Amino acid sequence: MDMLWSGWGDPAKAAPLPETVTGLLRDLLGVRPRETGPASLEAIAVPESALSAAARQALADRVGDEAYVRTDAESRIRHTRGKSTPDLLRIRAGEVDDIPAAVVLPGSHDEVLAVLEACAAHGLAAVPFGGGTSVVGGLTPEGKRDFVAVDLRRLDSLLALDEISRTATLQVGLRAPAAEALLNERGFTLGHFPQSYEWASIGGFAAARSSGQASAGYGRFDEMVLGLALATPEGTLELGRAPRSAAGPDLRHLVLGSEGALGVITSVTVRIRPLPETRVYEGWRFASFEAGAAALRRLAQDGPRPTVLRLSDETETFIGLAQPDEIGGTEAPQQAGCMAIAGYEGTAEETAERRARAREVLLACGGEFAGEQPGERWAHGRYNAPYLRDALLDAGAFAETLETAAFWSALPALYDAVRGALTDALTEAGTPPLVMCHISHVYENGASLYFTVVSAQGDDPVAHWAPAKRAACDAILAAGGTISHHHGVGTDHRDWYTKEIGPVGVRILQAVKAEVDPAGILSPGVLIPVR
Repeated sequence: MDMLWSGWGDPAKAAPLPETVTGLLRDLLGVRPRETGPASLEAIAVPESALSAAARQALADRVGDEAYVRTDAESRIRHTRGKSTPDLLRIRAGEVDDIPAAVVLPGSHDEVLAVLEACAAHGLAAVPFGGGTSVVGGLTPEGKRDFVAVDLRRLDSLLALDEISRTATLQVGLRAPAAEALLNERGFTLGHFPQSYEWASIGGFAAARSSGQASAGYGRFDEMVLGLALATPEGTLELGRAPRSAAGPDLRHLVLGSEGALGVITSVTVRIRPLPETRVYEGWRFASFEAGAAALRRLAQDGPRPTVLRLSDETETFIGLAQPDEIGGTEAPQQAGCMAIAGYEGTAEETAERRARAREVLLACGGEFAGEQPGERWAHGRYNAPYLRDALLDAGAFAETLETAAFWSALPALYDAVRGALTDALTEAGTPPLVMCHISHVYENGASLYFTVVSAQGDDPVAHWAPAKRAACDAILAAGGTISHHHGVGTDHRDWYTKEIGPVGVRILQAVKAEVDPAGILSPGVLIPVR
């Protein structure tokens, strides 16, 4: 099933906001319903494909069937941009000025190589497309060159599973639930469950250095990848002969996070874990975000570390985003303070022992045990926030997220700087916001901050958000944060990424791109500035 073209996920799971929430939006933020609804798919005026007959035939020859080269309006609309709020607002308004000329569906690594060769020969750019869940402009190349979306859904197999080494080789078109099901059948799990889990692909996880909600226990996706295959216009790059190596720089980490700018990842070899016997999630309340963050740091640095560990600030806790299934409901949390969620997965014995030790630490840090109910509610609704975003847009609100990370010592100032930048910019624009935040991933030396912003849309919601996003990005770098912890760079964050890595770093990436993509066809302007 394809994702909803004008929103997130499965249309059957979409639900309107409760009246309590629409009333709060109206009274607190001045949100009013929009006068016009989103355009219908059929009403969007899609320009004729610019794909020449010769280019179409060349692509069809490479993938073996004309059915795998699609130029119809619906296929192209469904591959236009990603799922950021500006992406959705533009597509709902019927704006398709950056629609692909075609959608091509290769079925193997060799066919991907052949498609790239054909694109170079016919002057077409190529943008890899997995689940379509990018929220940073990763699917929107820059420049006037026509482009094709290289949809990888046919690369959907478990190629190998080594039970002795506990590794699996997965093709990148597998969506996360399908990959997890294949591993579960053999008694294993990948342990990677980001908010985009239901729709994102294995290739997208690798290309954007994804981080799942259970990263405290299972690690980030880039930490899971032991090997990979990359198709480039200049040939194949295969990496990963051993779990670790001292044979020069680790080129895997040049490819991971490259977002399609250096090639198309076609398979990854990942480490896997046995399926846990037990999964249990619980809630802990802290008097303040500062107190809760100190408790999380204690666990991250000194242990025992839960599998899932996250903390909502006071505003997010009060609104109820710590338990997204209960937004506006009678069971939404009303107490002051901050809600933390701790989850434990593993054998029954190990989980009980780790949970008991963590409980002692959390109590010593001033935490109040809130029972399993908050944790189980979070687990039940852990993938639902994007649906809530769509409902907010339908109600006339603007809702968007952004994230960053820093060392523990820099986190308080980073938190204040980003909240202040967003509040000031949107208030100045006449749409004072509600800014919420949570710590979503913890490490021994630092943590990530994930911000959610809600305001009225204003007359031009895309234009009204742009200055606020710029102000937030400026604040992130000024306060010592990274421009992205797990969403990626795309085109939206590229200018700040270049500041983060500096001119020498930019020239290194441009030099590598010039070697593997001399014609510059791969996702132009994504991640790496066009020379």
